Amino acid sequence: MKVQVLIDNIAGSCCSRKLFGEWGLSVYIEFEDKRYLLDTGASHLFAKNAGVMGVDLSKVDIGVLSHAHFDHSDGMAKFFALNKIAPFYLRKGAGENCYHAHKLIGHFTYHEYIGIHKGFLKRFADRIRFAEGDMQIAPNVYLVPHKTPGLSSIGERAHLSIKENGKYRYDSFDHEQSLVFDTPKGLFVMNSCSHGGADNIVKEIEVTFPGKKIYALLGGFHLFRYKDEVVRAFAERLRELDVQKIYTGHCTGNRAFEILHEVLGDRAEQMFTGMLIEVG
Repeated sequence: MKVQVLIDNIAGSCCSRKLFGEWGLSVYIEFEDKRYLLDTGASHLFAKNAGVMGVDLSKVDIGVLSHAHFDHSDGMAKFFALNKIAPFYLRKGAGENCYHAHKLIGHFTYHEYIGIHKGFLKRFADRIRFAEGDMQIAPNVYLVPHKTPGLSSIGERAHLSIKENGKYRYDSFDHEQSLVFDTPKGLFVMNSCSHGGADNIVKEIEVTFPGKKIYALLGGFHLFRYKDEVVRAFAERLRELDVQKIYTGHCTGNRAFEILHEVLGDRAEQMFTGMLIEVG
């Protein structure tokens, strides 16, 4: 298994050339006899980096969107322009309806749109597939939704909302899914922002695959706005869950990663554009 980070907040380099970084995430995976793309970042820059890194996006067999936010989906048009064959899997709950709430003067709330580019779902309907429940998309490769109740409380704390029928509700992350690879070393779980809580995701995967060991967890953990004590408690929960490798970046935040590394040691590695992970 080979994993290459095509875009992350932290810029890297490859072949003596500088790679772009941006607030977003895109990951390319080669596993068994297929090629996968998880997310497309916030622009076309993931594709520029792919060219430098020797990744041919036209040969990707399957695309997956981890959740319906712009910093993971705005590069979809570029991907579809380069790749004419790969189905692109979204969770059934995904729509063009994700917002971030900002409190302004007094009690006035401004809802900023942070979702999939308006019109993409209709424009690319022939390429999009909607996943429901636990879904196998290839041998030893699965899409798993959230199963933890009460996730709207996390949406409330993070000021994230969904607009339905003209009204806003706290996001319960029905549009978020994990991409899971069943490798000889154990399950390799990818969830690009882990809005529903990376510790919750690990528990959900354990329930979904009873008796299977979780080897690695890759993604952002959406901790960049949280206080140190909250991050430390989260890191302790991850340690108790005994995941062997944790690759994190994007929305985790620099200070949060420092704390994760303090608690988890070399289990925790900082993601960056151009990062290569090989699992034998």
